This record gives sequence, structure tokens and C-alpha cells, in this order.
Amino acid sequence: MRNIIVGTAGHIDHGKTSLIKALNGFDGDTLKEEKQRGITIDLSFSNLENEDTNISFIDVPGHEKLIKNMIAGAFGFDATLLVVDAKEGVMAQTIEHLEVLNILNTKNILVAITKCDIATKDEILQTKKEVLETIKRYKNLFLLDILEVSIYNLDSINKLKTTLFELKENKKPANKLFRYYIDRSFSLKGIGSVVTGTILDGILKKGDSLVVAQLNSSVKVKNLQVHNKDVDIAYPSSRVAINLQTSKPLKRGYLLTKKGYLRGFNSIDVWIESILDNKIKHNTNITFHIGTAQLNAKVLLLDELQTSKGFAKIKFEEKVFAIFDEPFIISVAGRIVGGGRVLNPINEPLKKRNLKPILEALKDKEYKKAFEILVHNHKKGFGLISSNQRFNLNHKEAISIAKEIDNIFLDEENLVLYPLSILKELKHLIKNIYLKNPYALLSSKSLALKLVWASENLIKAVLKELEEEHFLLFENGVYKLKDIKIDNIDKFIENKIFDILKKDNITPTAPYNIYDILDIDRALGDKALKRLSSAKRVIRLEHNIFVETNNLLNMIDSLREIIKKEGFIDISIFKKYYPISRKYQIAYLEYLDKFSDIKKENNKRFLHSQRGRD
Repeated sequence: MRNIIVGTAGHIDHGKTSLIKALNGFDGDTLKEEKQRGITIDLSFSNLENEDTNISFIDVPGHEKLIKNMIAGAFGFDATLLVVDAKEGVMAQTIEHLEVLNILNTKNILVAITKCDIATKDEILQTKKEVLETIKRYKNLFLLDILEVSIYNLDSINKLKTTLFELKENKKPANKLFRYYIDRSFSLKGIGSVVTGTILDGILKKGDSLVVAQLNSSVKVKNLQVHNKDVDIAYPSSRVAINLQTSKPLKRGYLLTKKGYLRGFNSIDVWIESILDNKIKHNTNITFHIGTAQLNAKVLLLDELQTSKGFAKIKFEEKVFAIFDEPFIISVAGRIVGGGRVLNPINEPLKKRNLKPILEALKDKEYKKAFEILVHNHKKGFGLISSNQRFNLNHKEAISIAKEIDNIFLDEENLVLYPLSILKELKHLIKNIYLKNPYALLSSKSLALKLVWASENLIKAVLKELEEEHFLLFENGVYKLKDIKIDNIDKFIENKIFDILKKDNITPTAPYNIYDILDIDRALGDKALKRLSSAKRVIRLEHNIFVETNNLLNMIDSLREIIKKEGFIDISIFKKYYPISRKYQIAYLEYLDKFSDIKKENNKRFLHSQRGRD
């Protein structure tokens, strides 16, 4: 079934709520205060359905002081039903709503001229003319149709229904990253936590695990409902109630998504525009509206002290979880002054001269150009792992764009781009390792652990070049200097490790540190240690403590002598004789426990014979 979100917008008392009631029988003014005041204070939700299309209505307030709720609803619109009173025409809040819809890029506008039963033909004609002239001023809005309606004229209502069912679905973002802003949260007896909202992208299934971005808290989907009907799966543009298993209170503005896809930042870069005659001023405190969230923030313009449009950095008191091209609105002291689109949702520690070209490319969605700039600003690798959030592109789309770029190394497997210039630097670093230690025996994996900024595939490419240049030779799974002769690599590594452990005496170096000292491959090092242990040349005390056997036996003999002298041994006595790290002391004492003549009581070790005399 097709799912279409239709929001209603328009000036106060122009008949939005009454029109929805005429369409589907739903009375949105359900709150006590709404009934008393006769206006829609908060968002209300209902639907209209035929055999193949579900129209979800979001009825939003028209009163100027309640504009924040209108914004919360408008983020989820696929189309807008703009309601205009035939007698009053276009009014102040009509304009304000159109300004918001234009910024939010809610393209499709269907206009209902209401109360036509009490208006003259001339009044209706004049209102239509006003509507046409007004909507033409907005570059992001497209007028679908203008219909004359009256809630008392069934034919006009049926015609409006038919037009709504004929609305086309908007193409959804390609990245399929599930995102859902909570607009209501409550608890039901016997059911638990329930939230409502609109699926902006991706799909949701019963049983899915989600994360509440602002809380970094996991929740599980126990049940889903779309307009009071239980469903197993919900799709974009669906109004969905979710029964969640959670231990934490949830509230409006929280974002539900899949774990691992979105990161939060305290600042983002944006394109910003003012509405009406407002000017956006540098360093101004604002309220930032995104999804159903409202955040305290400060706007920092990149070029001017005040502007009607331009690039800006928004700084927040808390983390915001935005995605590329996501729309937002800003207000000051409760009044909307402008809005725009998120360009860089991931905080980029770049200077202005480097940042601005990136923002210019992103504003025009010139992804290739943006990638080129970013990769040359990130000399040690620019990652595409966050392409969903950063560019609203899935990994396949991001890789496709990267393949069009010249003079880069693309690690498709690890989703990293490198400028070709870094290969020369990496080659120099690897050469130096071998020149400083001619007996280095390293694999690409081992080098990737040493040079953490370089992916293994990048290192493989450089090692291949060094092999082709006859600088290195690949043998037994590792690279060694071509002119260095090693008859038996396995035995060579065993002896090198053994010599270090023997020299270390009772405070042996951890295995991975030994491998780094020797510049040997970790896998070969682990195998060598295993062979040394099997041959009893070294003894393993803990997972990362291997002691040369004679050193260990000497220590055990020494500990026995201490017990004979002191009557027992514990950590404090151990430290008096051997002021070594506590981790070694504990390891030796626990090894001592393996002997049958040692008795342990309350962290003290005794010799059985001595304990008996006590």
C-alpha cells in the first residue's frame, strides 16, 4: 500500500481541523485546552484510506505562538494541504507557513479554498489569484491544484478526497538509514512505553533493535501500529506508533535509528537563509528546530556579521544527530527568522579557507568535487564509512563517485580514499623500518598495526611496489630485506623472542611489545611463543606474561626462602624483597599456588610444614 504524509497548514480559524473531520470524521482537537480555546495546540494525526493508498494527515497549529509545533509536523510532509479562507484570503500565518514549507523543501502544495458556501464568486476568485501570486514567489514550492470546498458540500469534499488519493509518492532517500523523530511519548498500563512519529527513511520491523541517539541507549521494538492496526513492518512516510522495551524515559525530539550509523556533534556546518525581511546576525543565540527536536544553539556566520543567506556554523549545548541535506528552522525569541539545510553534519576541524570550498560543493550536491577536496585535506585517509550521514549516500553510491576521481588510492574494502602523494610517504616509512632493523619480518597486517592511519590494502600496494623494486622479498607470509639471509625464519623468531625473555629475567616484556621491538609479524610471533611453551623453554603465567623457565624456577625458589624466613608471603612482603609491578607479583603468587606444599589463607601463602608448626 502507498503511504503518503499530508500536512495541513494555514492561518488560524481558516478551517483546517474542520476540513479533516469532514474528510475522515476525525476531530483533532482532543485536548481539554484545545476544546476550550477552539484551536489546535499540538499536532494531531489521522488518516484516510482506500484500497491501495493510505493518506496520513498531520494537522498542525496555525496560531503564530504555536509555530514550533507546525515545524515539528512539517518535517514529515510529502505534500501539504494549504487551507485558505475564501473570504479572508492569504493572511500572515499563511505566509509564515509557506516560508517554512519552502525552507523545508516540501514541494507539493494542494490548496483548499474553504468556506466557499459563505463567500461570493468574486471573493473566491480574488482568493485564488492571491494564492497563485503568493506561491509563485517560492522557488521550492509547486502548486498541484486549487480546489473550492465547503464542509457542508459533499461533492466538494469527495473531489478533494479523489485528488488526495491521486497524489504521487515522493521518491525516498536511497540510503535506507532508518530515522524516526519522536513527536509524542507516553506509557500505557499493561503495554509500557509507546512513542509516535513518522518514518523519514528506512524500514522498521517488529523485533528490531534501535538506539535512542541522544541517550546512546538501546531499545527493542515490541509492537508496531499504523493507524491502530498491528503490523509487522512499517515503511517510509508511515505514521507509526511503536511499543518499545526500554528502561529510560523517552521524550519528544529524541531520534530513533539503527546502532552505529549516526554520530552526534556539538557543531555542524549549514546553508542558512532568512525569511521575510529578517536578517540573521553573527553570534546570535537561537532555537534550532530539526525533526521534532528543539535545541539551544548559537549561529556563527562564515563571511559576514549579518546576512539574509550564507554559510554558517551552528554550535550546540548538546550533541545533534543530523544528516546531510536535512532541513532545519531557526527561531529567535519564539519567532521564525530563517532556516536552511545541513551541509556538514560531522564536525570538520578545518580552517575557513579549506572548509568553505567543501561547503560550496556540498550545497550544489557536487559530490565528486567535495570528495576531491576532502581527500586532499585528509592526507592520511578520508573515510566513506559515514557516507550515510555525511552525504546521504549509501556505500555503493559513495564508492561509485570515488571511482570517478583521478590521482587517489581507493581502498574499496575499507571505504577509505587516500591522495596518491601519501603512497610515497608510506613507502619511505616502511623502508626506514627495514633499514633500521635489517632483520624485520613483517606482514601487511603487522604494519597496519604499527601505522594505524594506513589501511592494510594501502600497505599491501606499497609492499608490492617495494617487492617489484627488489627491495623486499616475500617469504613464509612476511616481507624481509631481499639481501638478508635467514635459513629458518621460524627458528630465527623463536631464538630472538627467547633471548629477550631470558634477558628480562622476572619482569618479561609483553608479547606484542616484543614483536614491535623485533619488528616481526604477530602471527609468527604467537606461533613461536606457542612452540617455546610446548618445549618448556618458557612458561605462561598469564595471557600476556611469558617467563623464561629458569628465571621462573629461580623466582619460585626465592619465594620459598622468603616464606621460611617470614613465616608466610603476601603482596606487601613480596614488595619488600622484589619491588616489581603488582601484576607480576600476583602472577608469581598464583603460580606458587599450583604446588602441593603451598597453602593459601586470606591472600597469605604458607609452607605446609611451617603452617603445621604454627
